[in-house]
Amino acid sequence: MFRRRQAPPSPPPASEEPSLPNRPSPRSPSEAIKPTVAPPPPEKPERRRGGLLATISGFLTLGVVLALGALVGLTLLNRQASEPGPLGADKVVVIPSRSGTSEIASVLAREGVIEHPSLFEMSARFGGKGPLKHGEYMFKAHASVKDTIETLTNGRQVQHAITFPEGLTSEQIVARLNDNDVLSGEIAETPPEGSLLPDTYKFERGATRQQILNLMRAKQREVLNQIWQRRSAEVPVKTPAEMVTLASIVEKETGRADERPRVAGVFVNRLQKRMKLQSDPTIVYGLVGGRGTLGRGILRSEIERATPYNTYVIEGLPPGPIANPGRAALEAVANPSRTKDLYFVADGTGGHAFADSLEGHQRNVTRWRQVERSRQQSQQADPGAVDKVDPNTAEPNAGPAGAAPGRASAYAPGSNAASALDGATTDGTGGARPKAFDASEGTRLDPLRNKTYDLGSPKMVPALRNP
Repeated sequence: MFRRRQAPPSPPPASEEPSLPNRPSPRSPSEAIKPTVAPPPPEKPERRRGGLLATISGFLTLGVVLALGALVGLTLLNRQASEPGPLGADKVVVIPSRSGTSEIASVLAREGVIEHPSLFEMSARFGGKGPLKHGEYMFKAHASVKDTIETLTNGRQVQHAITFPEGLTSEQIVARLNDNDVLSGEIAETPPEGSLLPDTYKFERGATRQQILNLMRAKQREVLNQIWQRRSAEVPVKTPAEMVTLASIVEKETGRADERPRVAGVFVNRLQKRMKLQSDPTIVYGLVGGRGTLGRGILRSEIERATPYNTYVIEGLPPGPIANPGRAALEAVANPSRTKDLYFVADGTGGHAFADSLEGHQRNVTRWRQVERSRQQSQQADPGAVDKVDPNTAEPNAGPAGAAPGRASAYAPGSNAASALDGATTDGTGGARPKAFDASEGTRLDPLRNKTYDLGSPKMVPALRNP
């Protein structure tokens, strides 16, 4: 078969010249060196903004405006809250429990602490200081709203104090707690005698009476354990309870700190010699118990009345404490003075004269009676003169610290002391002996004569101080 030959393509017309691609148009040399102007940027195609984006943008803009407004408002609020308040002087205000911010603002406005309750509420809610606490607070004069809020958020309430003098019985301590109207609640039962530590205790309004008692018992156990560990080995007490019992007797016999160790030494020496302690406060406690006060002098018949606590009758220590001794009395018993003293009597200067023999003790008694006699003569010479009696010591013209006329009586078989009590018994060998020797007999402080001297009262009452 034969194929048909195709004719070659015909040349383009003479009028059409082939174009060379990317061939620059011819320019003059001067134009060639001039910089070429950049072409304009292409136009962006128009796009329609969606509804969601517009909403978000609007909210962001609104948020920024609100934030700026809030910042300005907080600045003005803080400035107003820092301005001095209307309170003219320091004032104590009680914020009731379960009070909200509005109720607290009303209380403060009513008490004159703040002037604008709404300003207080806004500052409390947006100040970022924490929750407001109820209680009893002291607000300073012209305290600002900011200061007031800080006081309520810190919770530093007013501190009250209650003081228990050394030598009070547990029943007397409970009575003092019940008389305090700042404390609340009731006491379940009277604590055992000697289980409480006399001291000054601070508390906030709303604290309960039982909480104070629990604190006193805990403090007493802590102090007693510490003192018991460092006691002298020569002290004839076998248990901490016996140490408290002896300390309670020392506490009731003297209120002078410098005399406690020596008075304790007298009783320790008597215990070691198996002599009766013959302490008048033990007679009182045997008669009235936890009441602690007799309200009159001791009768002659009461000295001889047998009770478990009467150390004129029993030998050794009584069955338990007769009061709540303080730390100093416990320390004195744990480490008493090392002397041979067996007796002591008031010396007329607020202290006591000590002796290691009956003869020396009688001389001290004679001196004391001379002091009393001279006072009586002075009163007779000047009828208008009146002895000044310290109610805490019941001793005329008591010296510093107001010590009471503590006594440790001689119980000496076969003694022929002229000042012994009337009536004698036998000492087991047929010889006569006095029943007891009272160092203050015949003096103004003789419990058989002085019907106003309360032997059961504490010898030292600390001055109360505001917190």
